[in-house]
Amino acid sequence: METTHGPVLLSETPVLGIDDYRSQLGFDGLRNARDAGPQSTIELIKQAGLRGRGGAGYPTGLKWQSLAENISSSDHGFVVVNAAEGEPGTFKDRALISANPFLVLEGAIIAAVTLGTGRVVIATKASFTHQVEVLRGAIAQLEATHLAVDVGIEIVLGPDHYLFGEETAMLEVIEGEDPLPRHLPPYLYGLFTTSPQLGWSAGADVSPDSRTGRSNPALVNNAETFAHVSLICRYGADWYQTMGTAESPGPTIATLTGDLASEVVAEIELGMPLRSALNNLGGGPLPGRSVKAVLSGVSNPVLTPEHLDTPISYEHLQAVGAGLGSAGFMVFDDTRNMVDVAYAVVRFLHVESCGQCNPCKTGTGDLAVALEQLVYGTADATQSQATIARRLQTVTDASRCYLPTQARNLIASLLQRFPEDLAERLAGVPGDANIALGPLSNVSGGRAQLAPTVGLKRPDWTMSESAVRFS
Repeated sequence: METTHGPVLLSETPVLGIDDYRSQLGFDGLRNARDAGPQSTIELIKQAGLRGRGGAGYPTGLKWQSLAENISSSDHGFVVVNAAEGEPGTFKDRALISANPFLVLEGAIIAAVTLGTGRVVIATKASFTHQVEVLRGAIAQLEATHLAVDVGIEIVLGPDHYLFGEETAMLEVIEGEDPLPRHLPPYLYGLFTTSPQLGWSAGADVSPDSRTGRSNPALVNNAETFAHVSLICRYGADWYQTMGTAESPGPTIATLTGDLASEVVAEIELGMPLRSALNNLGGGPLPGRSVKAVLSGVSNPVLTPEHLDTPISYEHLQAVGAGLGSAGFMVFDDTRNMVDVAYAVVRFLHVESCGQCNPCKTGTGDLAVALEQLVYGTADATQSQATIARRLQTVTDASRCYLPTQARNLIASLLQRFPEDLAERLAGVPGDANIALGPLSNVSGGRAQLAPTVGLKRPDWTMSESAVRFS
């Protein structure tokens, strides 16, 4: 079937009616998956080369295969849609759900049918009120048809914590707990299981037909990933691979924020040079300014001006020592000092650390204090350097999740790649303590709005009435 390479994820006109969606070949992918059968559907996704759009870029087909191999006849498996989007500088999932919730729902139903789970849980934040309303409306329309009569769908609303988006912590929230990461991955230890958890807490089994020793494996994929599944099952693997690169096929949804003429959420083909995205979509840097640094979320080392012609793909960004993450690019121009940016990053990660792993909580805390003192011009230079060096070595010890690794990799890269900025702060020159970095509440009219709680959250996850300081 011939298709165009125009937007396939972000509809120019929101598709909020199920009849409109079906008129655009919606649910053809679900029909094709039912006809093909589970293993053929998994093989199709493998052939397409789809990589998860949640940040890690793990091959989706392999993830589905591991679930298929770990769900036994006594298990009650789950499909979980991760729509808890909290990565700084990212708004792609909410833009996608607002534009076409059925695309996400169809992909999740395909997964449930393929894995034989019969249950889909959409985990999102209670504060995403518009997207929750859109999803509820779409689910109600879907349930009025017979398209997914064998799949139950529910929405679980969670808190505004960064770790809610970590897949094992998300399972904890679905079970009614706080978002505290587990040791075991979801394909080994899923939802409402009776198996020993070896995690933070063990809740009662509330699933039907309880049997001792069930692990109830859960497939957890990002909302955008499920949208890609719908398209692959609709149009095929060959069509999908006409977009993107050999190792990063397909489109993706990028968010461009920061020191740009226009902050924007836009669909791109993977492989577009970063410079082209910043200039053509974001309007380039502000007049008289130049790009000094780009952060792809807070999970990867910093990108510097010599990296701006790097294609936006998993393999190309990895080759220059960075990463794609969730395709949220935060731009800082030549008026910025990167020590100030490092402070903004570490204060976010320290506050959002759950505290289960002491080296993470105390390590990011000590880094926050040391960098804050450098920014305010009150630091003892020798002591600050020693603290930063020591904590960057130990912050990842015994960690359950990736958060402390993020802190180590990104903070180290900012300080190492901009030595003149560090020298300026070590000399006692005060910086900008007001660089705001955190989750977005909206991107509209060329400007991004930060969540109103950014800077007010304390390390114990309570809220302050004024900006929180650590020293």
